Parts: sequence; C-alpha cells; structure tokens
Amino acid sequence: MRYFGTDGVRGIANRELTPELAFRLGLATGTVLKQKGLAHTMVVGRDTRLSGQMLQGALTAGFCSAGVNVFDGGLLTTPAVAYLARTIEGCAGAVVSASHNPAEDNGIKFFGHEGYKLSDEVVEAVEVLIDNPPQAQDRPIGQEVGWVKPFPDGADRYVDFLVSTLKCSLEGLVVVADCANGAASELGPKALRKAGAQVICIHDQPDGWNINEKCGSTHLESLQAAVPKFKAHVGVAFDGDADRLMAVDHLGREVDGDQIIVALGLHLQERGELKGQVVVTVMSNLGLKQAFNRAGINVLETPVGDRFVLQEMLAKGALLGGEQSGHIILTNAATTGDGILSALVLLEVMKETGKSLADLAGQMERFPQVIINVPVETKEGWDTNPAIAAARKEAEEILAGRGRLLVRPSGTEAKIRVMAEGPEKEELEELAQKLAAVISREQGGR
Repeated sequence: MRYFGTDGVRGIANRELTPELAFRLGLATGTVLKQKGLAHTMVVGRDTRLSGQMLQGALTAGFCSAGVNVFDGGLLTTPAVAYLARTIEGCAGAVVSASHNPAEDNGIKFFGHEGYKLSDEVVEAVEVLIDNPPQAQDRPIGQEVGWVKPFPDGADRYVDFLVSTLKCSLEGLVVVADCANGAASELGPKALRKAGAQVICIHDQPDGWNINEKCGSTHLESLQAAVPKFKAHVGVAFDGDADRLMAVDHLGREVDGDQIIVALGLHLQERGELKGQVVVTVMSNLGLKQAFNRAGINVLETPVGDRFVLQEMLAKGALLGGEQSGHIILTNAATTGDGILSALVLLEVMKETGKSLADLAGQMERFPQVIINVPVETKEGWDTNPAIAAARKEAEEILAGRGRLLVRPSGTEAKIRVMAEGPEKEELEELAQKLAAVISREQGGR
C-alpha cells in the first residue's frame, strides 16, 4: 500500500505527514466508513507531540468535509480511543500518534466500530480515495457537514472501565510509573491510583517535544534507578501512546514483554481462564516457549506486529498474546495492545499470588538476544541481495543447533532489524554486528 504501513500512516510531521495529507486521510476514511454504513461519528485523540494539534485539526476537517461528526477527545491513549470507538453507537476512532517514535515523527491510525484496526478491504478503499478525493460539488453541504464537539469525559470513562476489570484492589503496592511524557501522563497514574496503588510518577510533564526522550518503554534507565531509590515494589513504563508496557522489578532489573506474558499466562492458566494457548511473535525469547511448554500451554507464533498477533488470537480464540516489545493483548477486555491495562493486570497477579515481580519474571529463563536496528536508505530488495544472503547464511550456519537468527525490515521506520539468539552473548554480538555492517553497506546505511 502507498500510504498505510503496518500501523497506520506515519512520517516526519509537516514534511511527509503534512496537514494536507491528514485532511485527505480524514476525507477519504470518513467517506468510506459512511458509504459502507460502518460509522457516522469519529472519536479522535492524540498524544502530546507538538505537531499533534496541527494534524488533528486537519484530520478533523477532513472528517467533517465527508459529513462525519467528530468527538474531540484531546489527549488520549491509543487503547482509550479503541475502547471509546466500540462503546459509542455508530462510532469509529482515530489517533494522531507515532507511538514510540521520536517527537518529530507523527502518525494517524484508525479503529472501526468494534475497536479493531480497519480491515484490509476498508484500507484499500481509503487508499484509492486519498489520491482521488470526492470533488467539492459532491461533498455534503449545509446541515450535512459534520460537527465537532468536545468529549471531556472520554478519559474518565476509559479509566473507570480499566479499574472495573480487576478482581482485587492494588492497595499496598508502591509503583513508579514512567509515562514517557506521552498520552499516559495523566491517564496512567489516574488508573493506578483509582485501583488502590500508591504511585510515584516520572516523565509525566510533556512539553510537546520530550515524548519518548530517554524515557518510557524504550529507555528504562531512569525507571531502573527510581524503583530502588523510592523502595517501590515495581516500576511500569509506557510508550508515547501507551499501547506498550515494560516493567522493572524492585531491584531495578528490566522485565520485558515476554516475561510479563509468561507471568500473566501462568496465572491465568492456574485460574482456568487461559484456554491452553498463547500467541506471540517469532521474536519472542526461547525461554518463553520453554516456560509455557513446561506448563502444558501451546505457543502459537506469528510474524512481528501486534496486528498479526491479534488476527491469530481471534482466529484461535486465544485470551492472551503479545510481543517482547511490550504490546500485550487481553481479548477478554481489549481489542488492541493496552499498556495501562497490562500494568493493572500484572499488579493484580502480584497481589493475588503474593509474589514479587522478580519471582514472577523468574518463572522464565531469558536467553541472550542481541538486536541491532540498522538505519538504511531503502528497505527494498534487502531479502534478495546476494551479499546480505551470504552473510546471513554464514551466521545461521555458525548458530545451527544452538541458536537462531532473524532479519526483518521495520514496519514503521527506515530500518532493518537483526536479531541473534543463543547461549553466548559475545558470539551473538559479533555475528549480529558483522551482518549489520553488510546490510548497512548494501542498503545505503545512514
């Protein structure tokens, strides 16, 4: 597809993702949803990026030009928009956010009336209309033009829903929350406190430019320092739009998405709620598979991307799935990855079992993994490049029977990711760096 990637439309704000493009996206998406009878109203939210209001305004104008009404939710997390879209009759959702990307980037992603990302059929129809928009004489006029109204209680509705999913109070737990200076800066602490936890916040003062800057789920260093400093039981870290969760135990050690999935999965299995299966991606650590295999839980694998995880979960009726990066999906409560919900459920497991996060994470042995993100000028043709293929084959032969190698293009950035997994980290680093150098050379590394 020309505009849509694996997670909506993304680019450098005001250069690649311009207000003009945002308007055409709104007009095209609104027209398609209305024509197909899928929605007549959109709830629109954004994260804290400086460019967010500019793009949200243009996107909203596009919706209204298509005759679609808009509830302006202001600062909302991605999963909050997904929740509101599925609970308001005749509504769909849109989020202006680039998730964990740097502040200069931005993006737009959409949810249908059931809270799931738009189907390929709908996206393909939208792509056609982006370049061939309805002419002015064919657009609604008068009272048929869409209206815009504030949605001041949208965030509170979402927080109330999150807390209602818990089976026990979190009273007694001290939690440090890294809000990534993003959309969770108010919502995350509010939900945790309403659930009973004592919350210490860091990186909760967004200024439009500090989102994800050395903080949040991709930069845990300050959270790792804060948890022992405040003698907290646990630390939780969200990304810019709060659809991811990473955690830190009381000793300041990282607990990644795989370990969180194991902690949740084993507990749900004990409750008799898991249905005997979990969906993860090919990037998940070998230790996750071993932990679930020991418990008699079937592990299903998909390509990288929460979209693929969710598709497999729905197809197989799975309750739990996710990614090592912290996208965790609980289909009994959500239609997309939800960092705040995942944090609440993880804390609930700690309360119900009486175990520390260190104990829960220790249920899985994490094998060393080395991941290198190689910036490139182009991702095209990497998989048929002879030099890359030869370097890849050499590394795979060295790891044969002892580990594995994965190479894949990023779905959201101009990068190719190299992952090596095995028993010896030094060997993995050497192999991954050697392959990364070849990829950089061949694909015009930046």
